[in-house]
Amino acid sequence: MRFLADDLLEGREAGRRGHDLAALYVAQRMRATGLAPAARDDQGQRSYYQSVPMLAATREAEGAALVVHRDGGDVALAFEREFLPDADFNAAEARVTAPMVFVGQGVHAPSLGYDDFAGLDLRGRIAVLFNGAPAAFDTDRRAFHASGREKLRELAARGAVGAIFVSTDAEDARSPWAHRADNWRRPGMRLRGADGVALDTFPQLQVIARVSAAAAPRLLDAGGRSARQLFADLDAGTLHGFDLPGTATLASRSRIEPVQSRNVVGVLPGSDPALAAEHVVFSAHLDHIGIGAAVDGDAIYNGALDNALGVAIMLEAAKRLAQSPQPPKRSLLFVAVTAEEKGLLGAEWFARHPTVAADALVANVNMDMPVLLAPTSDAVPVGIEHSSLQALVEAASAEVGVTLSPDPIPEESIFVRSDQYAFIRAGVPSIYLVGGYQGRDGVDARAINGAFLREHYHRPGDDASQPIRYDDAARLAHLNAEIGQRIADAPERPRWNEGDFFGEMFGRGEVPEGRALNEDGKPPSGQETRSPEDT
Repeated sequence: MRFLADDLLEGREAGRRGHDLAALYVAQRMRATGLAPAARDDQGQRSYYQSVPMLAATREAEGAALVVHRDGGDVALAFEREFLPDADFNAAEARVTAPMVFVGQGVHAPSLGYDDFAGLDLRGRIAVLFNGAPAAFDTDRRAFHASGREKLRELAARGAVGAIFVSTDAEDARSPWAHRADNWRRPGMRLRGADGVALDTFPQLQVIARVSAAAAPRLLDAGGRSARQLFADLDAGTLHGFDLPGTATLASRSRIEPVQSRNVVGVLPGSDPALAAEHVVFSAHLDHIGIGAAVDGDAIYNGALDNALGVAIMLEAAKRLAQSPQPPKRSLLFVAVTAEEKGLLGAEWFARHPTVAADALVANVNMDMPVLLAPTSDAVPVGIEHSSLQALVEAASAEVGVTLSPDPIPEESIFVRSDQYAFIRAGVPSIYLVGGYQGRDGVDARAINGAFLREHYHRPGDDASQPIRYDDAARLAHLNAEIGQRIADAPERPRWNEGDFFGEMFGRGEVPEGRALNEDGKPPSGQETRSPEDT
């Protein structure tokens, strides 16, 4: 963990020197552990590295604009302080002027009798909307419909030509606009197809912009309505769409360049001739967010907990399994994926282009940002309730002596916000292991974890100087290994529970690859829109 979080690696941003060094290091640790290379290089030779082609797009301040034209006058919002355009992966320069329509949270959920677009015409218009999904939805559907990618898909399908996401006071309280906006110079990334064009983007939406809660009244106070009233309607669940008076001009300028990064893939071959062709996938993202705006003179975002510690725990689990006196029957893949911070891109590429047969992936166990700063007695297996993995995980936790706790923040939808969601979309039952919240010795672990999220998450303070509980990390590695052993040795492959939302949505996997709306209305790739402004 200390090596991966060292300043030498410059925050391990995908496609940069620091991540390349991290990938080299992890490959050597896999080799030393006894894992065999499980990918192939460009010459078809066995390798620990799977190339992941991407496009990087970096916003430029010059040429960016958000101007509201209303009542015979213009209101121009200030770049960075009040608005930011998203990086554009399709055009170096883009500009659109069009009428506006407010579409609530941009959610279309016919199975729940809910439609933010009812009675609204989006053709040729700029959609203005809030993030998230209705609090009245169940956790799974709320997570799905809160996805930024799903919202963009719905807008593009209805003919919108641009989009403006407006932050609320509640969002700014959780994640201040200034913290998000400080790093607007960092590039966004998307997967790149063989033709050099970005995958999974929405060029119909010519410009997408974000507006701070403080600037929301400049956009929404019109026609007898106000931003503050709309915020209140959102909280009350009474939000409705309407034509927003006036027009808006959105403009952006981006620098677009090809980028290459690597997943690191090792395998522990299964011992059972009948089951060895099936694979359990362990995953942990290797990247962090690189070098950014300085905080107290430090500009390196080391990512010690997010996710150097997760990778270290995965490697420790691999070592335990490689040294097991009872070799697992199924094969075990260990994948340190790139570009999670750019939108789950490395995991998405692996799930679309696995280095083994696609139908050979039977389960995914993901490890991301275990916040282990207080002594705890538990772990949180997010998503355990969706599949037959539950019984295996519960048996493993009993063996290791770890209590299992429910997701403490289901409203944050973290089941679709890390790399397991790429595997879920491919139809693979998955769980996401994170650290616990039940403190030992009278320690308030929940308060300590909350302080980390407020003060150090995605900031330079997430470094190796934190009081990391390596005893808890070792216990979590033991649990990880025990879960993997039990999945590998089970007589049957894991299966989705009958009637499970994600199982019904993705149980047979999605169309492997496509552009924007060329996926027959299939759901989104989770929180791929996790750019600095909306993470």
